[in-house]
Amino acid sequence: MKDAESAIGPMADAQTVRAFLRVHRDIVREDGELLGELGLRLDVANIIDFGPVALSRVAEAHKRESSERKRLEAMARANYTAQAQTHAAVVDLLEARNHADLARRVDELARLRFDLAAGAIALEGPGEVPPGWTPLMQGQVDLILGPRKLARMGQIPTALGLFGDRAPGIGSLALIRVAIWDPARQGVIAFGSADPDAFTADMGSDLVTFLARVVERTAERWQTP
Repeated sequence: MKDAESAIGPMADAQTVRAFLRVHRDIVREDGELLGELGLRLDVANIIDFGPVALSRVAEAHKRESSERKRLEAMARANYTAQAQTHAAVVDLLEARNHADLARRVDELARLRFDLAAGAIALEGPGEVPPGWTPLMQGQVDLILGPRKLARMGQIPTALGLFGDRAPGIGSLALIRVAIWDPARQGVIAFGSADPDAFTADMGSDLVTFLARVVERTAERWQTP
């Protein structure tokens, strides 16, 4: 090894070292202490194996795989829980006795089942709206949702009035268009969360739309106010 050091010289650059080692391969292969310091080992086939480095990479890959699996499992559990809560909420809605009770149940399921801040039913004129429902001017549903749009989610300041005096505590909303009675009166089922990121524009609306359809059909059991 001393001969090698004197041949390389104290001021040799990386290219010189590399060229030297190509010619004198046995210097590395036969020096177990050097291999250990470099994090290498010589396998039975006389090929240098990046043992500790390879093991470290495998461990990191396993950690990433485990983390991704846990994330997917958490998503699956959350989806299952949401669906189970939705089915239970449907039973609650179907047990409503009148329009006012239906509005109360929408608000309660939002708060108690889905940990939201509020739930509300709003309906356009002409004419009165049922007790507990929020009155809207004709054309206001299109202003809130957008013409012919069935659902809208995210931070929607123009829709906060649907929640009355609870509006200051709403950070994000899920809005679903409904049409009740014949001739149809346009309305909105609204769910509000205190969390500004609970509902986002790119989020799917399948579950809340399903609940809105249940509310829509349940409300048609009773005559218009």
